[in-house]
Amino acid sequence: MSSDAWSTEPLETVLKRLETQGMGLTSVDAQKRLVRFGANEVASSTRGSTLRLIWAQLSNPLVLILVFAAIVSAVAREWTDAIVVTAIVLASSAVSFWREFTASRIVEALKQRTSARVRVMRDGTEQKLLSQELVPGDVLLLGAGSLVAADGLVIEARDFFVSEDVLTGETYPVEKRPGPLPQAKTLTERRNAVFMGTHVRSGNARVLVIDTGAHTQFGHIAGRLRLRAPETDFDKGLRQFGALLTRVMVVMTVIVLALNLLVHKPPIESLLFAIALAVGLAPELLPAILAVNLARSAGAMAKQGVLVRRLNAIENFGSMTVLCTDKTGTLTQGVMQVAGAVDVKGSPDAAVLSLAFANAVLQSGVPNPLDEALVTAGHAAALPTPEKLDEIPYDFNRKRLSIVIKGPTAPRLITKGAVANVVAVCAGLTDANRVDIEAFVAKQGGQGYRVLAVATRELPVKAQWSKDDEIELKLEGFLLFADPPRDDAAAAIASLSKLGVALKIITGDNVHVAKHLAELVGLSSTRVMTGAELLEMRDEALWQRAENTDVFAEVDPNQKERILLALKKMNHVVGYMGDGINDAPALHAADVSISVESAVDVAREAADFVLLKPSLLMLRDGILAGRTTFANTLKYVMTTTSANLGNMLSMAAASVVLPFFPLLAGQILLNNFLSDIPAVGLATDAVDDEWLTQPHRWDMKSMQHFMFRFGAVSSIFDLLTFAVLLWGFGAAPETFRTAWFVESLLTELAVALVLRTRKSAFKSRPGKLLLWSTVVVAVVAVAIPYIPRADVLGFVPLPLPILGALIAITVAYVSLTEVLKLRFFPRS
Repeated sequence: MSSDAWSTEPLETVLKRLETQGMGLTSVDAQKRLVRFGANEVASSTRGSTLRLIWAQLSNPLVLILVFAAIVSAVAREWTDAIVVTAIVLASSAVSFWREFTASRIVEALKQRTSARVRVMRDGTEQKLLSQELVPGDVLLLGAGSLVAADGLVIEARDFFVSEDVLTGETYPVEKRPGPLPQAKTLTERRNAVFMGTHVRSGNARVLVIDTGAHTQFGHIAGRLRLRAPETDFDKGLRQFGALLTRVMVVMTVIVLALNLLVHKPPIESLLFAIALAVGLAPELLPAILAVNLARSAGAMAKQGVLVRRLNAIENFGSMTVLCTDKTGTLTQGVMQVAGAVDVKGSPDAAVLSLAFANAVLQSGVPNPLDEALVTAGHAAALPTPEKLDEIPYDFNRKRLSIVIKGPTAPRLITKGAVANVVAVCAGLTDANRVDIEAFVAKQGGQGYRVLAVATRELPVKAQWSKDDEIELKLEGFLLFADPPRDDAAAAIASLSKLGVALKIITGDNVHVAKHLAELVGLSSTRVMTGAELLEMRDEALWQRAENTDVFAEVDPNQKERILLALKKMNHVVGYMGDGINDAPALHAADVSISVESAVDVAREAADFVLLKPSLLMLRDGILAGRTTFANTLKYVMTTTSANLGNMLSMAAASVVLPFFPLLAGQILLNNFLSDIPAVGLATDAVDDEWLTQPHRWDMKSMQHFMFRFGAVSSIFDLLTFAVLLWGFGAAPETFRTAWFVESLLTELAVALVLRTRKSAFKSRPGKLLLWSTVVVAVVAVAIPYIPRADVLGFVPLPLPILGALIAITVAYVSLTEVLKLRFFPRS
């Protein structure tokens, strides 16, 4: 059904067309519709994901280059080269596919654990289902914090505001109301409709589901509107590094081909040689290495209670320098207790608790710790539950919630909320009274208590009340809540500090409460900024102040986002941990967004990581996993590209000087393939302490210096090898190529063990998989010339003196690299 049509038709007409009713579907009917319409999801199936993985391997630019080389060889009837190149293409693609396929299955299993659930009417009762199970005709129940899981028509609504910026770009929430529109409207004007992907800011509603999955507005424009996660710092580094390699590859291919043609080398062989050199420079197993690293980290983090929703954020987790968090549930126990109910003079008053209990037990919004504490206290005191007439839901501008109950003579309004916001609509208070109230709140906050105010008013009888009725209230008293710090909070903050991660509290709570908590958990209670100060501060000033502030108190959701952006402006990798509706803007702005399993939908869905328990100590393992992933990925990139660059430059130069090619195209590709096999072991390699104790980021300048400096060292020893083979042994072309193949493979394998650590290679033990796979490939490298039919690949058995000379050169090269490495890293 067109959304233009159902937004302009009466509800009865729409219900009839969908063959449903206002109380929803039966389970049997819903199951039939699920088969008919399919799951309520825009993403493709597992089968599609598998096909995409296969296509990703085959469409890889490096693979396409090799396929082109194989075709050229076949056309030129160079069958051996064509077969060798094709075999290497298939082998490399198979290894990469299997690694990424395995990793994707792990991630898919983890994502299932964080699937969103929705409240829906089925069989006449409210039920909680996975959002994928929604079907047209369902009746969806939405409240503040809910993600809208389908397109639908609003049946009933109370102060119902929805944020639609994901679809429309509109920053401010839009109020939604029931009732047909007079004519078809644009997406932004359909005030009686809600759409998949948006979220509820305040109020509540019943919504008739019209469209699901790919038929929703979000589904229609998913190709161009699907939320793209911002590029992570690590992704940016990879992209820049890839651009550097691409430039080097293109220049090398063109120059080598041109020079070889100038010295009258065969055109086809020159082209294959140039292509093989370019491909040999690239770390073609990098996608597989990344997938394995990330999947292993995600699996390890899941065992520790940290679920990964977005794999590429793992490296950012390790690079994080600042973690911002709300205090409730992370630094505090998150279990609010009613510490007292007092009148306006500060004396205990049971009537205030009774009023607050009625407000809390009758409200229908998203449950929160304060209301749960009031309900628990009220039940413990056996307080009665009055008859509810109406509700004025909470929103973040008013910061109060009102319930209308049946009174003895007239309807009675009970309002509960932030002290300043409730006092602002109370009558009969003098300036002196307001000063006393501020002093009372400050005193209680200094002792760690959070204070809410309670006020009432007799209302005129009418069909429905609104926030306009929250005027001329009588202040009844105050509620005191205690939420003591978690036992592990101070230890967690100290642990993060040792890892180079500074913690900052960002809260909407009273500044006095926030300062008191900061003292208890080991943060400064003097480096504090309030939302009022933020409001008056220019962005440039905030950039400087934010770094030197430990506690931000009394801030609104937009100010949270502004603080994070200021920290990012000062070149910090910023994490944010939140679980409420008002945390959504900050979660989107953060480099690393963290939530908890019990968070509201919009916070959990916006997060990169979901904690099964709201403890900062759980983050430590996630940070270490991120740093391990980052370190092992860089090991592969740096060791492979530096060694490859040296070998490729040497062969490019030798191809012009020598009357023959130093290696055949197939030999280059085989060498590259074999040297990459141990690199898979880097995913399980041990990581030195200095990589774990401090955050690290891409340093392109240092990377370039490293690659070209150690590539130059490799080239020097390559030229030495050429001289020994030509002038020392007078090696024929076949012997030269065989010896050079063995030596280049041995040096690349050995130097990888040296450059994998910044410490002495003898003081940092490699992982078992890396070590033994290196040994096995080294044995294969030496054995290849002696196996039967090695001549098909252009290899011949090597005399023992040549083999001994190659081993000696390898040892000298590795020794010099070790010395230079220890000098290079302290300077970088």
